[in-house]
Amino acid sequence: MRLSSLSLIVICLVAAIAAGRARVSHDDLRRQVMEHERAFAATMAARDFEGFGRYLSREAVFMAGADAQRGKEAVLAAWRPYYDGSQPLFSWEPEQVEVVESGTLAYSTGPIRDAAGHRIGSFNSVWRLEAPGRWRVVFDRGCDCRSQSPSELITRH
Repeated sequence: MRLSSLSLIVICLVAAIAAGRARVSHDDLRRQVMEHERAFAATMAARDFEGFGRYLSREAVFMAGADAQRGKEAVLAAWRPYYDGSQPLFSWEPEQVEVVESGTLAYSTGPIRDAAGHRIGSFNSVWRLEAPGRWRVVFDRGCDCRSQSPSELITRH
């Protein structure tokens, strides 16, 4: 009896290890990144600055114009003004996501819209798989609209 219980435990452990090594399909990875990008964008509409920070890699580099914010803290400092106030100044949404064959890096792109819903540019982000099912932004470049102050975005349209 004891040997059969031990055998059952070993079989379960081997099955769990094999399941953990099972390759996630390319389409599933693309879906994961698309969902992460949508949730990341939803932090702006929800005015959830802490939520925004949860999607940033500690090595994040955000580029706007000729400037770049390097590191999560620098990105957070630069983006804080966009989360102040009760209404978002702009929004973004993914249109396309591609994942490298290894399943560890992804690229997302899509439109950026002003508060009135007019397209004012595009964004491009590179996501890195930092834990199983957990993607974080490592590189981001948006339109010049992010290099403008919140008051300039408000008066633009």
